[in-house]
Amino acid sequence: MRSAKPADSVKTPKAPSDRTAIFLLVPVATLVVVGLGAMLSASSVVALRADQSQLYFFNRQLVWTVLGVAAFLVTIRIPYRLYAKWAVPLFVVSTVGLIAVLAIGDVRGGARRWIEIGPVTIQPSEFSKFATIVMLAMVLARKDRLLSDFAHFVIPILLTLGTTGGLLMLEPDFGTTMIIGLTGLAMLLASRAPLRYVTGLGAAGGLIGAFFAQSEDYRWRRLTSFLDPLSDRFGDGLQAVQSRIAIATGGWFGVGLGASRARWSFLPNAHTDFIFAIIAEEMGFAGAIVVVVLFVALAGVGVAIALRAPDAFGRLLALGIVSWISIQALINVGGVTVVLPITGVPLPFVSSGGSALITNLAAIGVLVNIARSGRDSRSAPRARAR
Repeated sequence: MRSAKPADSVKTPKAPSDRTAIFLLVPVATLVVVGLGAMLSASSVVALRADQSQLYFFNRQLVWTVLGVAAFLVTIRIPYRLYAKWAVPLFVVSTVGLIAVLAIGDVRGGARRWIEIGPVTIQPSEFSKFATIVMLAMVLARKDRLLSDFAHFVIPILLTLGTTGGLLMLEPDFGTTMIIGLTGLAMLLASRAPLRYVTGLGAAGGLIGAFFAQSEDYRWRRLTSFLDPLSDRFGDGLQAVQSRIAIATGGWFGVGLGASRARWSFLPNAHTDFIFAIIAEEMGFAGAIVVVVLFVALAGVGVAIALRAPDAFGRLLALGIVSWISIQALINVGGVTVVLPITGVPLPFVSSGGSALITNLAAIGVLVNIARSGRDSRSAPRARAR
């Protein structure tokens, strides 16, 4: 009879939550590195035209990356359940920030979205995404079965999404409003709220968004310019046309790192909203597909973390974070490839911007914390009572 192996000779397998965290961090870290590489090329001309070193924006992005990693290392250690207690204060601070933008914000391109504090520029709408998701996750988790009552459903949801969305529309920031609205819809679909309430609220939000989009001629022209950009190739269709040219120039394998032509002021906002076009031009279709696959992998792992979350709050918080990042990536890539309206939202982890990068990496830290607290998805509670 074969003797049993000593206990100390048996290798302890790595916990599933640890493997999940690794699977999440690999695409995130890769996207950050790709973003820094693309930034080095895309921002050099803009920096030189501003009488700065060609590394000016790259160096700033390096600083934001270090601060983002620091934020990640902080949030990864904070038990995610504490955010349920901090939801209201976070939401109040976020709301105050959005109000402050309207009062003292800096106007750029016809929108008031930034607050300048010395050499630092802050975009409160980036922080409002996370704060709104935390608030909505807390409300939905606490209400739970009470969501079948229309009053318990509509009042807190409208207060949460309506407050943030309303202030963002006043800036105006249609892109961020759309991201928060679609993220909220995904969270509602994952809650116990009756489907008829969710679809009704979604339809109402869509109608309000359509009305807002058509309320100003310039906004409607910009949102619909992707349908026929050549009709106004030097006006509202300029970015769409130049983005197409950059992507087409890249071909299958690109023109080479640092060899982009579009960055020479042909493509506006090449290092921010349209950095995906620079990646496609320099790294080709192959490089662009790699970036898309990284976001798909991030989304898949994020959903797995949500399904394994120990409670409703963790599940909704994780789903909200991964929906926010995935929806924003989809809207950005769709706009750059001219299959969706151009809304001016950055590509997560890749585009230039400190507020966005720090908030995104902090949110990933929260996801990792939820993953470490996770359990097998088969024991997850039923999402909705039909």
